Amino acid sequence: MSEAVSEASAVEESLQAFIQTLRDSEIYQQFVDASEQLEADDEAQSLLKAYQQKQQQLQGNEFDSSVMSDLQKLQTELSNNETIQQHRAAQEELVALLEQTNDVISKQIRREFAQSLGGGCC
Repeated sequence: MSEAVSEASAVEESLQAFIQTLRDSEIYQQFVDASEQLEADDEAQSLLKAYQQKQQQLQGNEFDSSVMSDLQKLQTELSNNETIQQHRAAQEELVALLEQTNDVISKQIRREFAQSLGGGCC
């Protein structure tokens, strides 16, 4: 039993070291900074909220071309908003880093480490 506890402790210690290394990484810090900027940007928040409301409106009703048109206009505005684009770029870089990490772990253990089993909404 003590061998299993020792092994679990070693894994936990390594995990905590990995987490700290991730938190200290430039990619993660850029994501955190971009997230904070996004939260503080009233215009970007307003655009995101309006976009979500239009999406819900479109899903809740039968097809409405005016709602679809509004949604497309909002999509363009989202694409042109610098704060939103910086956040998306930072998020994509962080996801790429985590995918690379997953690939390395999977290769080392010779099994798919983090695989989706479905069931999510997105």
